[in-house]
Formats: sequence, structure tokens, C-alpha cells
Amino acid sequence: MKILLFGKNGQVGWELQRSLAPLGELIALDRHSRTHGGDLSDLDAIAATVRSVKPDVIVNAAAYTAVDRAESEMERAALINARAVEVLARSARAVDAWLVHYSTDYVFDGGGQRAWLETDTVNPLGVYGRTKLAGEQAIQASGCRHLIFRTSWVYAARGGNFAKTMIRLAGEREQLSVIDDQFGAPTGAELLADVTAHALRTAGCRPELSGLYHLAAAGETNWFAYARHVLNFCRGLGVKLKLPENALQAIPSSQYPTPAQRPLNSRLNTEKLKSAFELELPDWRLGVERMLMEIHGK
Repeated sequence: MKILLFGKNGQVGWELQRSLAPLGELIALDRHSRTHGGDLSDLDAIAATVRSVKPDVIVNAAAYTAVDRAESEMERAALINARAVEVLARSARAVDAWLVHYSTDYVFDGGGQRAWLETDTVNPLGVYGRTKLAGEQAIQASGCRHLIFRTSWVYAARGGNFAKTMIRLAGEREQLSVIDDQFGAPTGAELLADVTAHALRTAGCRPELSGLYHLAAAGETNWFAYARHVLNFCRGLGVKLKLPENALQAIPSSQYPTPAQRPLNSRLNTEKLKSAFELELPDWRLGVERMLMEIHGK
């Protein structure tokens, strides 16, 4: 099997280099790659790369993810998240390759409290969500065999993430406020990569599994409870924090306005994925705690 990976140095792409390597020949690219074009903003180059490599599988881990900046950079967000994805999908169809792509809970408007199903009505609140939805739709319209994984609240030990920000701020401040009315499941890049490899092995023998799936860690939390868990766990590891134990304050989203509106309900129902690929997904705390131990050398 020949696998072509775009976005190799992102949080998910980095883990995919590990998880996909045992499946076959892996050609991993980013926007700086010279041998093959890996910059999703260069549509001709990525199409030429697919024609040249003729992969069995294309995995797209690259995306425009600056949610707030997307509100003022609509064209660039659409280029990376929609138009480039359409080119990859058409190219995959032309060489008869599978396409793996990652999408987001931001395709929903965040209403209600029930975990979203793949069949629920989409209604993105901002540019980021709209462009990611357009990418999904382009893949589905292309007719290529595909696995689209919608996920939420992605983190990794590599690069920046919410937990690292909370630890830094708690080391600097004696007061800290965090939103408590947005709900979801922190999902590790490791988990996304491992499930992707498993799904590809299974789908290779069962093409009828082509489709859209929700993929997130089990359980749910909100940003305030997530931050509290991170800080308490770090205290248990011996990390010195300036923030007193009971000084973390919960606030509603209305007290922390941002250019892009966030969905309040980012819960994703993963039953379709678990059934199709015979998987169990771990509780979100397990991955977060593993990540915290890794970054603190424990």
C-alpha cells in the first residue's frame, strides 16, 4: 500500500506518520516539501503530486484552523478547507485512491444537549465551520472512496493546546476565569491517528464502509471542568502553580467574546464508528493525563 500524507507536521499529521508507517510505503508532505508539492494553497501542485505518486490512500491532515482569524481571512480559509479538498477528492477518484479527511463539530450550530449524529442537520455558525462543511460536501460529491472523521477539541503533546495554556497561566496568575457553558470531549491526536490506521486496514477489505463518521474520545466535559482537571492533575505531578486551588472561576461564553461564535454543544455521537470498525473509545481523561505526564517528563 502506498500512502500519501498531507500536513505531516501538524498535531494530527505528526502522529499519523507513526501510525500509518506499518501499513505500507508512506510519503509524508507539508507545505515546505520539495520533492512533491504539499502546499494545499497550490491547487495545481497538489493535483500533480497525486498524479505523480499514484497512491492507494491519500490522508489529508492539513487544514486552516485559525477559527477567529477565518472571519477576516475567508478566502484563504475557503482555499485550504474547501477548494483544496475538492482537488484532492477529484484526484483521489482519478487514481482510484481512498481519501481520509478530518472535519469538525463546528459544522453544527451547537444547539441542544444531545450528542450530534452524522445524519443531523448541519448549520455552521462561522467561516471556519462553513469552509470545513464545504470540504466534506466536495468529497461526498466527488464519488471517491473516503473516510471523513468529524472530531472535536483536538490536542497533542506536540505544539500548543488548551491544557498547556492553562498550566502557563496558572503559573503566572492568582486568578483565572474559564468558560463553563461549552461542552465536548478533548480528543488526542494520538487517538485520531490510531483509529485512522485501524479504519484504513478494515475499510481496505470492506469498501462499503466508505463514509462520514464522528470520532472523539468518550465522555464529556466543559472548558472550566477540563481546566480544573488539568491543574489538579498537574499539582499531583508536583508542578508548581501560582494559582490557588480554589481560585479558578467559571464564566459564561457571553463574558468572553470572540470574533467567531463557538458552538455550545460539541458533543459527538460515535456509535456509528464504534459499530462499523468494532472499536471502543477511551475516556477523554486518559488521553489528557497521558499527555500531561509526557510534557512533564513523568
